[in-house]
Amino acid sequence: MLLFALEATRDLGAIIALELGTSLAAHEERGFEDGEHKARPLADPNGEDVYVVQSLHGGPTLSGDEKLLRLLLFIATLRDHGACRITAVVPYLAYARKDRRTKPFDPVSLRVVAQLFEAAGTDALITLEAHNTAAFDNALRLRAIHLDPGELFAAAAERLAGAGPIAVASPDVGGVKRVQLWRERLESRWKRPLGQAFIDKRRSAGVVSGGTVVTGDVAGATVLVLDDLIATFGTIARAADALAAAGARRVLAFAAHGLFVGAAAEALLASGVERLVITDSVPPFRLAGSPALQRVEVLSSATLFAAAIRRQSDACPR
Repeated sequence: MLLFALEATRDLGAIIALELGTSLAAHEERGFEDGEHKARPLADPNGEDVYVVQSLHGGPTLSGDEKLLRLLLFIATLRDHGACRITAVVPYLAYARKDRRTKPFDPVSLRVVAQLFEAAGTDALITLEAHNTAAFDNALRLRAIHLDPGELFAAAAERLAGAGPIAVASPDVGGVKRVQLWRERLESRWKRPLGQAFIDKRRSAGVVSGGTVVTGDVAGATVLVLDDLIATFGTIARAADALAAAGARRVLAFAAHGLFVGAAAEALLASGVERLVITDSVPPFRLAGSPALQRVEVLSSATLFAAAIRRQSDACPR
């Protein structure tokens, strides 16, 4: 097995390698004066079961599009040089949210990204919390492996929530199924019933409406708000306000991916969210120097990816 991590995600790749008891395979990346780029393996991939780690969030130095192209070119190079099987390990999958048409003439960007991975010669793709599991599975004709951060969050929730009544909430209607599955997992783990709620937020053409009405009983409870990602933090902030108005005692928030774009730091500081737990699929570099970072806890996703790679890494057919 060979495990590569492109430079933009080298830190997480190194932790995954440590979890696997191996080291990263050597490769070279070069930029050219006109902005083009070249990456090549320095370990021979011929006949090998190969894994390539690259998270596709924007920043701090490259856009998500640049990271995607570099990953695809590297995968194609591995295929050209005889890799037996190539698995893309993508902690944050760009365009996963655009999985259906919501307006006339909309693109279905997730499907196009899936086709690009297929065209480059990818055999399997592993990602964390792809927004809509069914859409992710249906978009990819190659093997699609979706990792759920729920078990990581369960341990943190148990430590942070403490005693007393607990409810699990979705900040919008679209996340109800995600929250239901997590609540069932927590109830099985903690051997006690938990409440469930959701907030009536809706989004259309980038405009958010609603977000004030809570369905479910949260009075006197510590509420665990679960979402797939944090962008501007507006959704979670509205949810926290609505939950407080409905009588919630405390609000803790959990999201796989922390993008923290725009005025997210200010929104987090002004919100009623006591603690925000994210994973390292996207390092919280946009919060650097902000006191908002003190409210954020970052969990390592390396154990999830290492376990998925270990399950996948049976011998390639020859």
